[in-house]
Amino acid sequence: MSTLDKVTVLGGGVLGGQIAWHCAFKGKTVVIYDISEEALDRCRGAHGQYASIYLAEIGASEQDIADTYARLTYTTDIASAVAGQDLVVEAVPEIPELKTKVYTEIAGLLDARTLIATNSSTLLPRDFAEATGRPGKYCALHFANLIWTLNVAEIMAHPGTAADTLTHITEFAIEIGMVPVPMHREQNGYVLNTWLVPLLNAAQTLVTNGVATPEDIDRTYMIVNRGVPRGPMGVFDVIGMKTAYDVLAYWGERNDDQQMLANAAYLKENFLHQGKLGLQSGQGYYNYPDPAYADPDFLSVPQISSASDIAARAMLT
Repeated sequence: MSTLDKVTVLGGGVLGGQIAWHCAFKGKTVVIYDISEEALDRCRGAHGQYASIYLAEIGASEQDIADTYARLTYTTDIASAVAGQDLVVEAVPEIPELKTKVYTEIAGLLDARTLIATNSSTLLPRDFAEATGRPGKYCALHFANLIWTLNVAEIMAHPGTAADTLTHITEFAIEIGMVPVPMHREQNGYVLNTWLVPLLNAAQTLVTNGVATPEDIDRTYMIVNRGVPRGPMGVFDVIGMKTAYDVLAYWGERNDDQQMLANAAYLKENFLHQGKLGLQSGQGYYNYPDPAYADPDFLSVPQISSASDIAARAMLT
């Protein structure tokens, strides 16, 4: 049985907000920290959406939802957010300098027993272990978006992580309904993002370079992977354009990958600058709550009368 009952989530964005909500739903007392009331208001709005999803899709009762809300606290005061907590989950943007700053800020505010877990998408815990001030009590615990359905929790140590830290973190993951996936070696991207980031980058390359439309990319993917609920462009919307941009921009710069940098620039110009953040804002590659890929006819064989229009799109420009 885990002793990690009082949890703080640093960052109430797309995945941080999901982690906080789900932990509270599973009985944990949760504090959500973010840098502004505006950010917290967005998180509260997302939690309202999750309440409806949990009622409709996973069998939650109205009392379950009321109890979940009762276990949640929102604050912009980082000192009070982390004081006396059993576990702090870092879910701030995928920017190394920002993560280091946050760890340094909280290092002197934590109780001696407090564990820290990073939800970083592609960065290694060893990069930040010293900044935490407690390397032995620090590891990675990475969740997938749509946490209530895609319930994996990837666990990765750094060379200084203590064995009992990994045991407590694994117990915690199981208690909140996750399937723990241990990394045998350090790996940027764990299992999930090691294959997902290249997939998304390849799909975005097709859009950036004008090869195919987002709908046709997703249509192709969904046909050859029958039964999946969305394709890679729809996944961009679920992850959120800000996180996708941060990952592509960082690794494009680090690896001097000009195509990846061009893909990041495309997201910045066509989505971030226009306030289109994906599912979070209701607009991304698709419009929500009724994205085109959810239409029953999205994968259907088209009418023969549409052949000339489709053929015209195949003319090289």
